[in-house]
Amino acid sequence: MATSAPPGSQDTAIAHVVGARPNFVKAAPVVSALRGRGAHQRVVHTGQHYDDRMSAVFFRDLGLPTPDVDLGVGSGSHAAQTAALMVGLEREFTENTPGMVVVYGDVNSTVAAALVAAKLGVPVAHVEAGLRSFDNTMPEEINRRVTDRLSDLCFATSPEAIGHLAAEGVSPDRVHLVGNPMIDTLLGNLDRFDAQALRARLDLPERYVAATLHRPANVDDPDNVARLTARLHEVADVADVVMPVHPRGKAAFDRAGLGDHPRVRLLEPLGYLDFVALTRGAAAVVTDSGGVQEETTILGVPCLTLRPNTERPVTITHGTNQLVTESDLVATLDKVLDGRVDERIGDTPPLWDGRSGERIASVLTRWSR
Repeated sequence: MATSAPPGSQDTAIAHVVGARPNFVKAAPVVSALRGRGAHQRVVHTGQHYDDRMSAVFFRDLGLPTPDVDLGVGSGSHAAQTAALMVGLEREFTENTPGMVVVYGDVNSTVAAALVAAKLGVPVAHVEAGLRSFDNTMPEEINRRVTDRLSDLCFATSPEAIGHLAAEGVSPDRVHLVGNPMIDTLLGNLDRFDAQALRARLDLPERYVAATLHRPANVDDPDNVARLTARLHEVADVADVVMPVHPRGKAAFDRAGLGDHPRVRLLEPLGYLDFVALTRGAAAVVTDSGGVQEETTILGVPCLTLRPNTERPVTITHGTNQLVTESDLVATLDKVLDGRVDERIGDTPPLWDGRSGERIASVLTRWSR
């Protein structure tokens, strides 16, 4: 359990703001490394993901301390959710003023915390800074750019991110290449990702394609959902498809009849250990998730990213990821399943070695002195 200063005090704690699955996975090694250094920390859960399978189970799986506060914001439009996040975070930072706010990734909780902290004069550190898709139709891209502009410390997970920050005029003394803390969590739990046990427990076939889709461009337009459903049915004609359905897309995929194909298995959202075990045991993965692109890079599982771009090109140059469109998904996947695509992993991305949390903790403790 993190310890907290009395309400209203000028707290020198490091406040970690998390609100969605990827945040938890990235924060865990940073919180652990700072705990080992005796740092005073406070974990603020915004409640952006509020279903137990999308939230609380990750705290249990990853050994994160019980959050000091859960704002319980829940879902809503981008404006409504971000506004509610800002109101709750302003109250939290006013009552328990931190010495530093650490934010993770690119969700609405991230940009809301950066805006509130900056206006209150509290320093901000951004873990996963500098990633760019250069696609401003993605809400996450807006969140990344705004958060980096407001951050006093920018922790980059890959070299190209440093170049993006430099091009935007971010001072080099604010930028630190630290590697990827999500990979710390992955490597630290490798022996817990038991694909065979999960297959037996869920009665999954020996050979399957894992799928996960939740980006607005893929699930918000009924016509897009219908086309994707048709393509996934074509995939299921040659290999079973297993898909944990994200709450964002469930209703749309249900209306489109995704589960009507006898070889499509739709699952409720999975906890971290089960989800990565599912990924690890797959013949291939179809996704639009940034985190899954990174996890498959280390696991060596072929990954087809159903997007026109990625803010994580290192997963293509150093991993098994490739971008596909809806129209070429089936043909590309056929090649992968037939072994006609080089499934090599290049050199592991720089500093993706399981020690990123320690590097981040080292910078944070030096900076706060």
